[in-house]
Amino acid sequence: MAEPKNLERFEFEETEEGYLLTVGAEGGGDLKVAVTPDQMDAIIDALNEVLGGDDDFEDED
Repeated sequence: MAEPKNLERFEFEETEEGYLLTVGAEGGGDLKVAVTPDQMDAIIDALNEVLGGDDDFEDED
């Protein structure tokens, strides 16, 4: 397995089918990944879970 590299940049672009995620690591080339809308939702949910959720949108009812 390859050694992890530090994240240098990331970028999301909207496409007709969903999104294009580009990730760049220090000393390496870019990795481009097609992301569906459902996968984007899962990424957002995972980030919210790791970061402790978004308290600003809770209790808006």
